[in-house]
Amino acid sequence: MKKILMIATGGTIASKETEEGLAPAMTGEELAESVPGIKDKCCLTVLQLMNIDSTNMRPRLWMMMRDTIIEHYDNYDGFVILHGTDTMAYTAAALSYLIQDSPKPIVLTGSQKPMGNPYTDAKINIYQSILYALDGNSHDVSIVFNGKAIAGTRARKQRTRSFDAFESMNFPYLAIIHDDRILRYYAASSPAPESLKTYTNLNDRVFVLKLTPEVKADIFSLLENHYDVIILETFGIGGIPEYDDSFEKAIFSWVNSGKSLAVTTQVPEEGCDLEVYKVGKKYSEHPGILQAADMTTEAIVAKMMWILGQTNEQNEIRKLFYKTINHDRLFES
Repeated sequence: MKKILMIATGGTIASKETEEGLAPAMTGEELAESVPGIKDKCCLTVLQLMNIDSTNMRPRLWMMMRDTIIEHYDNYDGFVILHGTDTMAYTAAALSYLIQDSPKPIVLTGSQKPMGNPYTDAKINIYQSILYALDGNSHDVSIVFNGKAIAGTRARKQRTRSFDAFESMNFPYLAIIHDDRILRYYAASSPAPESLKTYTNLNDRVFVLKLTPEVKADIFSLLENHYDVIILETFGIGGIPEYDDSFEKAIFSWVNSGKSLAVTTQVPEEGCDLEVYKVGKKYSEHPGILQAADMTTEAIVAKMMWILGQTNEQNEIRKLFYKTINHDRLFES
């Protein structure tokens, strides 16, 4: 019988009603005991790593998850992380960069309603995550939620209330889970055990700036003492205002100082391309300006934190950013 380590971190799935609102209270053991049949499927061990609302998730806690998985990696066939939904996509992306080419599955799941709610989705999500983690064709980091398996770098929470909370952005679902059957939409060969790579450093000086009409370009100078990377969410496929030259000056000053800029779009689907319109093209060839193409903002944030944790050298930053990791971009550049 395969061995699965379930790592509990809190979230809605573990929450109970308090006078101040929902707050994590149930332990991982209590959650596992609430799901019929999972201990018949595998030899399950539960580890309570933390018990927090995922709003409070942060890079140092991603490192705790990474360290826990690597510490126990040789003793288990797969890992299931119980996590709040609000920042699950960030955590899945971060773990995708911290633990790369894992032949063993690392699956995140949670729920939209607490385990104690009579209409909860928690039981089926845990059950299906265990099934997915036990399957011999599962590997790397993924999210399993509402019958869908999503690559760890491609998930986004699209709905705040519905059980169908997550979508796979600009990439097919890895699989659909019906009852006890896993129907794979995207089959990739499992990495060899010796391919496993792990990393221990992150740089959290990463800021996401969403363009809005009339936002002032001098925000770049306000950020320079606190951040090393700006992820710029542009208009449409890559539009940056040029009603004056303030953005051009601010952006080129930022990257010429040695800092990095990753350009994406605030439109959820289909990605960005600075080459298409005049209002973006002037930024397309500078080595310090990185084009995120069809990546999610969650993945860009985590990837830049990982990259800056490894190097400050601009050419190496560019090389790592354009390397495809766990399906985070369709093509390497």
